Amino acid sequence: MSWTDERVETLKKMWGDGQSASQIAKELGGVTRNAVIGKVHRLGLSNRATPSGGAKATAEKKATKPAAAPKPKAETPKPTSIKPAADDAPEPPMSAARRAIIPAGQPLPPQPSLNEISPEALAKVNEVEKTAKRLSLMELTEKTCKWPVGDPATDDFWFCGLNVQQGKPYCEAHVGVAFQPMSSRRDRRR
Repeated sequence: MSWTDERVETLKKMWGDGQSASQIAKELGGVTRNAVIGKVHRLGLSNRATPSGGAKATAEKKATKPAAAPKPKAETPKPTSIKPAADDAPEPPMSAARRAIIPAGQPLPPQPSLNEISPEALAKVNEVEKTAKRLSLMELTEKTCKWPVGDPATDDFWFCGLNVQQGKPYCEAHVGVAFQPMSSRRDRRR
């Protein structure tokens, strides 16, 4: 199945009308719900506040529906607890990690743990990386340091490649940065 201009326009229209990804997939045919969700994401279409049309569709339905005559109170049945259908359930709030998607090739924001690493350990890492073997992923073995350096989306990405410390995946310098003593981690929590 290919995304023709016509199918993309149908997707955009139905998404804008508040249709669910499952409904759009059925209408288009030959495409799954997940494929629709992926295409919506790639097109950068807005994330709707409520699924299945939400308040807008509900307001339109109420506006077109004639008002019914009120029933006498004696005839009104007691409300029962009805579990909402999956399409009526509110979407869970998006976590900060999911909202902050960083495109490939962009630098990551500073990580909190970098502030807690001693300057001596960082200096040692900088010195070691000058003498590193600069291995590719396919050149790594169980005896080579697997510390990644650089951005994986660029050609200037490599692994340290020096001899590992016994029982660890990294060389001595990178172990000093990656594994922190237990007492310092306990102190951070307080």
